Amino acid sequence: MGDVLAGIHATWEFDTDSVLIRFERGIRTPKLLQSLRERRIPHAAMSSVTLTPGKRDTVVLRVVPRPGADPLLEAAAGQLKEGCDPYRLVLPAERELLAEYYADELRSCLGPASDEPADRFMVAAPEAPMQFKAYDGRAAFDGERVSFRWFWTGASSAKWKAGDQTYRVSELAGIEWRSPEALDGHLRLVPRAAVPADHRTGGSLGDLHGPDTTGSPAASTTVNGVPAAVSRVAADQDPAAVVFGLGYGPVHESLPFAAAVLESVRRTQSAPAVPAPVLVNAGRRDPADIAERIHHLGELHQAGLVTDDEYSAKKAQLLAEL
Repeated sequence: MGDVLAGIHATWEFDTDSVLIRFERGIRTPKLLQSLRERRIPHAAMSSVTLTPGKRDTVVLRVVPRPGADPLLEAAAGQLKEGCDPYRLVLPAERELLAEYYADELRSCLGPASDEPADRFMVAAPEAPMQFKAYDGRAAFDGERVSFRWFWTGASSAKWKAGDQTYRVSELAGIEWRSPEALDGHLRLVPRAAVPADHRTGGSLGDLHGPDTTGSPAASTTVNGVPAAVSRVAADQDPAAVVFGLGYGPVHESLPFAAAVLESVRRTQSAPAVPAPVLVNAGRRDPADIAERIHHLGELHQAGLVTDDEYSAKKAQLLAEL
């Protein structure tokens, strides 16, 4: 088609085999869309096209991706607010006829498999490296490894005892992103070793976990109709998870992060499973950081949260990093 359709917060460019969606950078544009900058969705990744009335004399042109086509939507698992949907184009009501024309043009481009789930990601994931600050630690992803470094002011004693964590993508079976706008917001990784072989689909963690002792909505999820038998602990006690909170792990930082990890997991899901997680202790550390950690460890010991043996072993481990 080669045309351009400008709307509120975004502009759609129609190519012969895809639609390039560019997001505006402005104070009214949702931060998630600004951070994404653009999304290119191939016609083959589209499931349907809708045109509906919007708010305040507007119409909304929307492309509905096929399930499994976009790692961002897979990671979001239906938790995105309407205004953050990257596939909505809001137009003034007087442009409804023009919007209807493009909706019909896009519908004519839908492929024969448009009503079927995609067998691979067809929309590019956000690019690594990236990082964000959670309440209890800093999460980083370099394209091959996900690392969690705990904050002494926020991390639980269980995470301090486990130490900073690093996971190779090849060691992971999936991820779970729980929106920071929810009460139990977090990002959790699932090591392959924790998931039965029959359930390693490479999808989001919400597709992989079984009964959840935290009472979250994911408690009854299944894999291909079969309940997944993977137990979980609360995110604040799980060294494979970081916890969000007010001002921590915002959607525009943590969701693209989750999508990038998920895309890498899917790409490497056929790789042989290896033991995980790996404790990060390699290399020399800042002496001030080590001293701070030993001080916090001492507080845990005095409070009775760490045994004498655990205290001695962990202290020796920290001193060895100097």
